[in-house]
Amino acid sequence: MQTLSDLFSFWHEQAAKLGQQTIQHIGLTAAALLLGVLVGVPVGLAVARRPRWAGPVLGFAGVLQTIPSIALLGFLIPLMGIGYEPAIFALFLYSLLPIVRNTVEGVRGVDAGVVEAARGLGLTNWQILRLVELPLALPVLFAGIRTATVINVGVATLAAYVAAGGLGEFIFGGIALNNPVMILAGAIPAAGLAVAFDVALAGVQRLSARQLTRVGTALLVVLPLLGGLYLIPRASARLRAGFSPEFVGRADGLPGLATTYDLHPSNVILAPALVYEAARAGEVDLIDGYSTDGRIKAYDLRVLHDDKQAFPPYYAAPVVRPQALAAYPQLAPALARLAGQINDSMMTDLNYQVDYLHKAPRAVAEAFLRQRGLWSAPRPTPAGAPTITLGAKIFAEQTILVEMYAALIRANTDLNVATKTGLGGTSICFEALRRGEIDLYPEYTGTGLLVLLQPSAAVLDSLGGNPQAVYDYVQQGFRRRYNLEWLAPLGFNNAYALLMRRQQAANLGIASISQLGAYLRQ
Repeated sequence: MQTLSDLFSFWHEQAAKLGQQTIQHIGLTAAALLLGVLVGVPVGLAVARRPRWAGPVLGFAGVLQTIPSIALLGFLIPLMGIGYEPAIFALFLYSLLPIVRNTVEGVRGVDAGVVEAARGLGLTNWQILRLVELPLALPVLFAGIRTATVINVGVATLAAYVAAGGLGEFIFGGIALNNPVMILAGAIPAAGLAVAFDVALAGVQRLSARQLTRVGTALLVVLPLLGGLYLIPRASARLRAGFSPEFVGRADGLPGLATTYDLHPSNVILAPALVYEAARAGEVDLIDGYSTDGRIKAYDLRVLHDDKQAFPPYYAAPVVRPQALAAYPQLAPALARLAGQINDSMMTDLNYQVDYLHKAPRAVAEAFLRQRGLWSAPRPTPAGAPTITLGAKIFAEQTILVEMYAALIRANTDLNVATKTGLGGTSICFEALRRGEIDLYPEYTGTGLLVLLQPSAAVLDSLGGNPQAVYDYVQQGFRRRYNLEWLAPLGFNNAYALLMRRQQAANLGIASISQLGAYLRQ
């Protein structure tokens, strides 16, 4: 009941945003469905006339349907940028298979005797199609449109990852922040839209052929109007920001900047993996990032100086299940070999090699260990040896660190090692650790402080941004509250950062977050 109450409170507080996202969601679905009908129905009719085309065409549409939606969107970004264009095009591709297939099956299902009778009356092929086959095939054709609509409503939630809006913004923000209420706030309206569209089209499907023809004509008028709701030009802003869902919701992210700097940029939501590409391509002007990310150098970005210290220290350290440390005494000494070995510039260079030079994280990690004199060949693993599972969030730095730890464990213990990389945001890794699905993952003291422990303002003031004080507080808090252990830090501080293209920042005279805020308020 508490969750339900919280959900209604969230909807009430976010009513304007919920309405905007719902309109965007309907607009994305309608625009893609219109393209699907305009392309899929003629293709289906052509295939029905030429049966030898059926295999290749339906096979190609089937292959499109099997491509993971997030992978398809990622592939489209370099070609179409971010925003509604790649989202609508991806949804259009997903709508093709049910529309084309049902159009073919509907026309093929028309009784051959009826077609021959029409031909005997002297009707041309076009007249037979328009007056006989298509009207009789409409119930089956509408079933395909109905299926495509429901698919598109679901897939459209992923449009939020490419700054196309929709109800996915709440869903992915909730996942990143481990906020079930926020997830439900987007998921329930999305499910409601899918059910509403399905019920409405199910009613349409039961109409007579003559009524279906009228409804089909009306849909060709209504769908562009619904799509147009989404495509209405938005108000321009002095700078356009692209932020990851986690940054928008975290206390040490955008909300903290709003409090400390009175900073309220016009922003869109982007997948964490896309923010740098969007900045480099000029799709957005301001992004969130990490101070040791190699793409800062590669893409010629400027880190805006945090002159009011809104971001706390983010020193990296492994968080480990104490049960694993107790069960395998050789584990802690192996992990400790990396403590204090990596400074900021080293980590930036390692990230650069992976993010920009596209070297394999494992090769980069092992080369660093050799350089620091930490590398040893893996020990032979005894039969039946237990396995330590290492987790990592979905960015290169975490994967590099996990590969370093994996190499150290293989070289200095008799344990097997398994890795689970790309686990998404903080909450996913943290919950996997608490449930025992992984045994350790690299975390940052600032994240542990503000996202997971969330102390009072008085506690934050008492810590004063001191790195050692923050580490001690986080270590003790995790022991007491979660029964998890923070080991010694690795040595580098990967702080949250606001980034701009260097040349644009220089042209605007922006070097700090305070200067950014002043510029936006002009």
